[in-house]
Amino acid sequence: MSFKDHFSTQAATYAKARPTYPPALFAELARLAPGTALAWDCGSGNGQAAVALAAHFERVVATEPSAAQLAQAVAHPRVRYVQSAELAPGIADGSADIVTAAQAAHWFDLKIFYPEVRRVLRPGGLLAIWNYGLWTIEPTVDALVERFYNGTVGPYWPPERKHAETSYRLLEFPFPEIPLPKLNLEVDWTAEEFATYLRTWSAVARYIKAHGTDPVTAFEPELSKAWGGDRRRIVWPVGGRLARVDG
Repeated sequence: MSFKDHFSTQAATYAKARPTYPPALFAELARLAPGTALAWDCGSGNGQAAVALAAHFERVVATEPSAAQLAQAVAHPRVRYVQSAELAPGIADGSADIVTAAQAAHWFDLKIFYPEVRRVLRPGGLLAIWNYGLWTIEPTVDALVERFYNGTVGPYWPPERKHAETSYRLLEFPFPEIPLPKLNLEVDWTAEEFATYLRTWSAVARYIKAHGTDPVTAFEPELSKAWGGDRRRIVWPVGGRLARVDG
């Protein structure tokens, strides 16, 4: 498996606690695509983006190498899940209208992925890779979470994390680009819900593996005190790269 698996151990939490992408993103991608017959979502995880694509595309193939993630995948009549890393078995040459990778491309072996993108896309098909950046909540809470992010679990972030922090601007992307819609991902969460989201981080999983303890448990009382008893709005900017691929 060329995929780097940082999420199987927390697959159930990931399915429960990761925020969903804005519907407007998928509507715009469908508008820009040369057709809406077939989409390939690579690194699909529990199928969050795949199901959203199915609202606009007749058929979606969602590939994911982690069996644990696939076990949490959301069933949908227009989505077919396949256990695979950067390859799209079963998709014929030049048949896909769009290839997507949501919060996943920084884990890919691009030497395998990009030739497969060229193989499956029809002329003028789209490649869209995106992620959501760092959160904005409220200055006091932001400062606490930043300390946890950079301090407590900072040494445990995989090196690929830098690509997610920079909206993939540092990632090799050998295609002529078109603008990706500028959108935000927004949710209203309690402190407890946000803490559950923190437990989906790859750095937290690696910390637990190294120390045998959950760093979020120690952090939660301080987070809850700063957060207060109400729900707070969390905003993540969506960023990434979008290209029209002619072969």
